[in-house]
Amino acid sequence: MTKIEVRGAPSYYACYERSLNDLENLLLSHSINHCLVIHGEKSWKAASAYFPEMTNVELTFVPYHGECSLNEVQRISTIANGTTIDAIIGIGGGKVLDLTKAVAHETSTEAILIPTLASTCSAWTPLSVFYTEEGEFTHYTIFPKSSLIVLIEPSIILHSPVKYIRAGIADTLAKWYEADVLIRELQELPLPVKIAHQSARLCQIVLLEHSQAALEAMEEKKASPAFLQVIEAIIVAGGMVGGFGDRYGRIAAAHSVHNGLTVAPDTHHLLHGEKVAYGILVQLVLEENFEEVASLLSFYQSLELPILLKDLGLDNSEKLTAIAERTVAVGESIHYLEKNLTSNDIKTAILTLEAFVHPLV
Repeated sequence: MTKIEVRGAPSYYACYERSLNDLENLLLSHSINHCLVIHGEKSWKAASAYFPEMTNVELTFVPYHGECSLNEVQRISTIANGTTIDAIIGIGGGKVLDLTKAVAHETSTEAILIPTLASTCSAWTPLSVFYTEEGEFTHYTIFPKSSLIVLIEPSIILHSPVKYIRAGIADTLAKWYEADVLIRELQELPLPVKIAHQSARLCQIVLLEHSQAALEAMEEKKASPAFLQVIEAIIVAGGMVGGFGDRYGRIAAAHSVHNGLTVAPDTHHLLHGEKVAYGILVQLVLEENFEEVASLLSFYQSLELPILLKDLGLDNSEKLTAIAERTVAVGESIHYLEKNLTSNDIKTAILTLEAFVHPLV
């Protein structure tokens, strides 16, 4: 029997207009009286108009320094341990939320997450992705329990920069391609893995069908059913893939390619999801599924996602060796494909992708 560890969902989740008005009562219902609030400058500016006045819960605000790094976790944990903190509230994008979960784990307190972007499923998943202070990926850690509360105020995300939801769409689209290739390895699917597989498929269906309408809603600053479906596909359905599928629902080659790209400073202007989007195409080439590559090109173009090396800021192949070596580093998720892939295989796949799509775009 396949061993599957399920961490399916936060204890409480809600997504509706003015959801933050219920935050204080939710905190008090869990005997939480003092929270440390981690935020970015931009994220607090985006959320402050929706954040309620607290009368019975004390708040201590701490800006983060731009990365979810081990040093940053230690810095903020030290602040939290110096006071009577009951919970850590994170207000921001994926790095703030990952930092919040890590600090909550380090200080043995609860995590309350308020996403200001729909760029990843970080608000849902009980794990944190760590980077160096310079933004290079190092590792990720899965925590023993899920977050206590996740609240989405749709209007905050509606007014966020469109590029972040584009990246979120791409990152979530990878849920299907990575989970599907991993789950194929299993002859008998445990029920939680079936839930993960169906969630991954739902991500793909919703995103391919509704992403363009969701982007239009953001341009018009008017929430729509398509917009809500897309942000919940990114955060909820995307998070359920890993939450129920365990290692069969987390990451495979597309995210390893992302990690490889982080060693090239030329790509640091790209968001996580944009690099993952490129990784999907490389993974499909490794699978020799060129039909699927071709079918995704118009979708990629409509969302302005990277297809060619030049879209990544890589105008030649000089840095491909370092990128390829990092992609297949020991412990990378690409090795879940069980193909004994080498750095040369990655370089070949990238150049093959370049040759295949160049005449089509």
